Amino acid sequence: MNNKLHKLLPIAAAAMLSAGFASQASADVVVKIGHVAPLTGGIAHLGKDNENGARLAVEEINAKGLTIGGQKVTLELDAQDDAADPRQATQVAQKLVDDKVVAVVGHLNSGTSIPASKIYSDAGIVQISPSATNPVYTLQGFKTTYRVVATDAQQGPALANYASGNLKAKKVAIVDDATAYGQGLADEFAKQAKANGMTVVSRDATNDKAVDFRAILTKIKGEQPDVIMYGGMDATGGPFAKQAKQLDIKTKILAGDGVCTDKLADLAGDATDNIVCSIAGMPLEKMADGPAFEKRYQARFHQPIQIYAPFTYDAVYIIVDAMKRSNSTDPAKILAAMPATDYKGVIGETQFDAHGDLKHGVISLYNYVAGKQKLLDVVKM
Repeated sequence: MNNKLHKLLPIAAAAMLSAGFASQASADVVVKIGHVAPLTGGIAHLGKDNENGARLAVEEINAKGLTIGGQKVTLELDAQDDAADPRQATQVAQKLVDDKVVAVVGHLNSGTSIPASKIYSDAGIVQISPSATNPVYTLQGFKTTYRVVATDAQQGPALANYASGNLKAKKVAIVDDATAYGQGLADEFAKQAKANGMTVVSRDATNDKAVDFRAILTKIKGEQPDVIMYGGMDATGGPFAKQAKQLDIKTKILAGDGVCTDKLADLAGDATDNIVCSIAGMPLEKMADGPAFEKRYQARFHQPIQIYAPFTYDAVYIIVDAMKRSNSTDPAKILAAMPATDYKGVIGETQFDAHGDLKHGVISLYNYVAGKQKLLDVVKM
């Protein structure tokens, strides 16, 4: 063998080995963030909207580059479907724990967020719901539960105050879908309605898979309420309003954020003109970065925002903010950093109280004109 070549081989081997170590040292650490929402079933459009918001944040953060504790980090969205079913939600929550996610954005519904929260609490993993509004979610004593929307303890009264103050309603009929969300919102509405001197003439329950509301609506028509309050999602709230109009019920229907969606016009037809609904956050057009976010969202997904995509988007950034402040991707350190959150994002400034609720909740009230949402009022709670 050529003597010169013989001397060069060990040097080349050492260089390759060194390059291998350098490559290994600079290889990105993959950090998983969980996301859960219904991706199948009647409200899959809302679930996909939530997932899209979280995915956009992950893609942007990865594109900019993220370094935590001197290590390059690549985020991965571990997206799961709970089908809006409490039992499936707990199974999915355990899967995310087993997948070693460092935090979870979700779930969409109160009825899934609440049972899943025990599993995340036991594992010491931060859970930020972008859309669960039932007060119970953050009142269980878990240190892991957070949300970036107002609660039904604010949303219910805002609707009741609008009914008595703006609509001058004296009698109200209440219907809910028997879920943690629908029933909880209806309870909070009823409490405030009574405090405002309104009479609850009836309280009926249906379910979140119902399609025919004519029996309940026929009974309500005979009671002649000034307003009807419906606690549920758009998949049932739309047909509920449509059937009310078919029965020539002219009474205004009040509903919460589950009904207050872009898709409602498809589900309710021209009955949307009879609906007043609320969203447990600032309207997109009133958010400082709302229009710019909407532009990026539509460029990426080629569809309109339903409701809570900006909230899931910010939730991912809030988790990353906690990583940066703790200089760690360790779930325990992320959790320890969460109470001191003061993050300015698309939805505004996010600070949490001792329960994990927003310090400054906002409720937006809408009606529909020719099938399009129109902002009526923004109520700071």
